[in-house]
Amino acid sequence: MKKFGRLALAVALSVAMVLALVACGSKDESTSGGDTEKTYIIYSDNAFAPFEYLDPTTNEYTGVDMDLLAAIAEDQGFAYEIKNEGFDAAMGAVQSGQADGMIAGMTIKEERKETFDFSDGYFEDGQIFVVAADSDIDSLEDLNGTVVAVKTSTAGADYAASIADEYGFTLQYYEDSPTMYTAVINGVNVACFEDFSVIGWAIKNDGVKLKTVGDVINSAPYGFAVKKGENAELIELFNAGLANIKENGKYDEILAKYGY
Repeated sequence: MKKFGRLALAVALSVAMVLALVACGSKDESTSGGDTEKTYIIYSDNAFAPFEYLDPTTNEYTGVDMDLLAAIAEDQGFAYEIKNEGFDAAMGAVQSGQADGMIAGMTIKEERKETFDFSDGYFEDGQIFVVAADSDIDSLEDLNGTVVAVKTSTAGADYAASIADEYGFTLQYYEDSPTMYTAVINGVNVACFEDFSVIGWAIKNDGVKLKTVGDVINSAPYGFAVKKGENAELIELFNAGLANIKENGKYDEILAKYGY
């Protein structure tokens, strides 16, 4: 009986040790592999060519931002799910915690840093004054008494609002760039303000009947953004990947694909 008792005790201790090792192994795997196994939810705009737009031949979103994000994720080994829901919706999703981050041709501005943390800049652009191709308007002074189109929550809208009183015009807000362009072309609004690269693409590649007036203003970098104080590791991954693809030539290859 004593021999049997000692054997049973030895078996019990062996089982306990195995279970302990399994438990420790599970805990270590969760700790070390949690970040790499996470799928980040990234929001973006849905009509902001050439940075993000729906390719009718594939029915998938493409563009500078889409290609840069894919290259950076591949370089850094992280998974993500992209949701092209519109610029204002993307900002709201990040602020509410529905999204881990956003990439949407978002200008890095001091006031935005109050609610977002930004990556290093990945593209430089500014806003420009835009009118219909057959318009006689050739200066901001001509906007007195008119209604100007702007896209909600954008740098162009902020700039227009900052000079509206000075030049005597009011604003009408739209959720996306194509709708804003149509309003100007059809005479609903006399002008709009848009990022130079975006309107340039629309005029050259999409045949949009608009023209630019004057010079580019408020030139500033675009950045990848997360909610302030959260997802710092995602900013680090983006910055590291951006630096790598700039060094290995992938960044220049992507920009060249879209004419930059």
